[in-house]
Amino acid sequence: MVDPLVMVIVACEVGFWVVLGLGLFARYVLRMRRVGGVLLVCTPLVDVVLLVATVLDLGNGGEAKSAHGLAAIYLGVSVAFGHSMLRWADQRFAHRFAGGPPPWRPPKRGRARVRYEWREWGKFALAWAVTGAVIGLLVLVAGDPERTQALWGQMGGMTVVGLVWLVGWPVYHSVKERGE
Repeated sequence: MVDPLVMVIVACEVGFWVVLGLGLFARYVLRMRRVGGVLLVCTPLVDVVLLVATVLDLGNGGEAKSAHGLAAIYLGVSVAFGHSMLRWADQRFAHRFAGGPPPWRPPKRGRARVRYEWREWGKFALAWAVTGAVIGLLVLVAGDPERTQALWGQMGGMTVVGLVWLVGWPVYHSVKERGE
């Protein structure tokens, strides 16, 4: 049987993209800019639903599982990357359906590429910090560190991802730029 919290996480991910898609569709295809704007502003409500579901599950005595940690990661990534994901989708929709300019592309090389890579990794660092804060909140809500051991394991995996990203992109491009 599928964990109910996993179903909530999947529903929130799907919900985010549905609300985003409806907002962009209303804004550019139906030319209802105000309705589209309201829908786009509502995308963070999906995160609130996930946070409430996770807190309620642990607050009602549920044992922390990897799904709770996954919810924390989802929230951290959403906070850190949500705005840029909205901008990314908005640029493509505007270009495709409203004659907008071609979407922005990251620089291919040079100092601009190095700045871009550090900025993107900085977003990851923010996601990591928000994830840690959410896990801390969940530990407090549960009130029992033994029931929440699984949560901290998620931070280890996320740290490994961050270190690989750090070395593979910002550090690599920084060294490459200095060598050219």
